[in-house]
Amino acid sequence: MLKQGPSLLLASAPAALPTLQPASPLAAPITTLTYVTLGLGLAIFALVTGLTFYFVWRYRHRGAEGEPPQIFGNARDEVVWMLMAGGILVFLFILTWITMNRIDPQAGQDGTPDVIVTGHQWFWEASYPRATNPAGLGVVSTAGEIHIPTGKKLLLEVGSADVIHDFWAPQLARKMDAIPGQGNRLWIQADKPGTYLGACSEFCGAQHAWMRFKVIAQTPQDFQAWLARQAQQAAPPPPAQAEALAGAALFVRQGCGECHTLRGVGARGTVGPDLTHFASRGIIAGGVLDNTPDNLRRWLHNPQAVKPGVRMPNYRLNDAQLRQLTAYLETLQ
Repeated sequence: MLKQGPSLLLASAPAALPTLQPASPLAAPITTLTYVTLGLGLAIFALVTGLTFYFVWRYRHRGAEGEPPQIFGNARDEVVWMLMAGGILVFLFILTWITMNRIDPQAGQDGTPDVIVTGHQWFWEASYPRATNPAGLGVVSTAGEIHIPTGKKLLLEVGSADVIHDFWAPQLARKMDAIPGQGNRLWIQADKPGTYLGACSEFCGAQHAWMRFKVIAQTPQDFQAWLARQAQQAAPPPPAQAEALAGAALFVRQGCGECHTLRGVGARGTVGPDLTHFASRGIIAGGVLDNTPDNLRRWLHNPQAVKPGVRMPNYRLNDAQLRQLTAYLETLQ
């Protein structure tokens, strides 16, 4: 019998997001604005602190007999201070305005988003409305991972299926709220191939911390190849893999299709992630586990033990059923 050991529950914590390491021309201005604002604040703090200590030291021998002379009103000094403070505010306003225009340019093309990102409790779904299945089985959809081509600015539409979330991939773009019934848009771009971490930055429930995702930036050629593979329907298990065949039948008997989509086999559920190409993904359940056969068996054995509060129920599968369903899902490349 598969046991849920404490080592799994303590295996990892969400990785820290590299918030000040931009990898996109849409994220670099935010980092610059952060550094400038922080530097300006530190400079003012250092000036005020330095002057305070200087005057304490400079006039340390004057003693403290009685009240010092009180000064009320000095038009010249007040105007100077106001101009200095106003100048700082105007400088930051102009810098912020320039930053906003650089990270949020006007929408072009025909207005159709390149990727629709939907927040669920607790995972991210990514659909590609421009990439449809050749057999008319819907658009490409994945979960936990958002693939994008490098060197191209993409328009994302961010929404939510339940509560308010907040989409944030700090190395590639600004934040954007994901609100039920509303599509908010932002641009995203990656300069180089790589994997960039993202997270929900709006508290959205018990497993908010495990609502992670990865943005996988690929060369345009690799991205198109990935998109073409993802547009295919779910492949049937190889005839020689008896456990995988049994797992496919078990998937239907257990009613997994009521919650999950599996294009090509009649499963059209939308509560959980689209599983059509589940085995091609690197993470499970919003990033709480890497996608390995062992971790998948642990997840199927008792999802509530791995991620308490998740909507995936415990089906109390026996060892044989766990092996079969795992074998089947691992064929869905």
